[in-house]
Amino acid sequence: MGINIVDTTLRDGEQKAGIALSVQDKVEIAKIISEMGVHQIEAGIPAMGGDEKISVSKIAALGLPSKIAAWNRMSTKDIDTSIECGVDIVHISSPVSDLQIKTKLEKDRKWVAENLKRTVIYALEKDCEVTVGLEDSSRADLNFLIQLCEMIFALGVKRVRYADTVGIMEPKELYSQIKKIRDKVPIDIEIHVHNDFGMAISNSFAAFKAGAKFADCTITGMGERAGNCDFLKFVKVIQELTGEKIYTGDFEDIIEKENEIKKILRLNW
Repeated sequence: MGINIVDTTLRDGEQKAGIALSVQDKVEIAKIISEMGVHQIEAGIPAMGGDEKISVSKIAALGLPSKIAAWNRMSTKDIDTSIECGVDIVHISSPVSDLQIKTKLEKDRKWVAENLKRTVIYALEKDCEVTVGLEDSSRADLNFLIQLCEMIFALGVKRVRYADTVGIMEPKELYSQIKKIRDKVPIDIEIHVHNDFGMAISNSFAAFKAGAKFADCTITGMGERAGNCDFLKFVKVIQELTGEKIYTGDFEDIIEKENEIKKILRLNW
């Protein structure tokens, strides 16, 4: 398969204003999403504790065809909590733009590289499948991104998430950046975009054409601010423009499954 879908409705999507899901809501949504042919479900952030940890644990215990991932900071405590939930993938995330490194972490590039390395090694030594998220990649120095990718790949991580965290990219520039990373480092790229300028689908498709093998989506494109890449629309774009079917059944079936999820989410569009 040329492109694999990572559904992040239960993590990034839930950040949409007005959305509050129960444990049972999340479990039911995960079941339906898995039926839609997604490679991976980002189930949440176990380190938040409480119902969040319970829901991630319950989803991981379902034995779904989709891999179940949990989001983590560069924290061994976060990682241990995710491992306790029984997830398939431990995702470790860090800001990588100078702006966010300074404002969110109050650190520098050296600190980020050292702590990414430390926590990645920790998770790998726990026999976890690890992916790494590079937050605010679109405003980061490209050479620094490449250096991080080289380091991460050398440690044994096979996939990094390029995140257009504030939704500022356009397809031509994003294509160029993904291509440059892929030309330098043989690591799989997962593209994570936001829809602030209405280009989430176009940007995800451009990244795919540049060599990205994973695309983050949410149901109806729901998410923080203007949202994320719309799962159903992106699947349709891939099918119509490349001939690749992410969902092997009838397209009407996947529309019906989306409608089931919208009812759980209490969405009216």
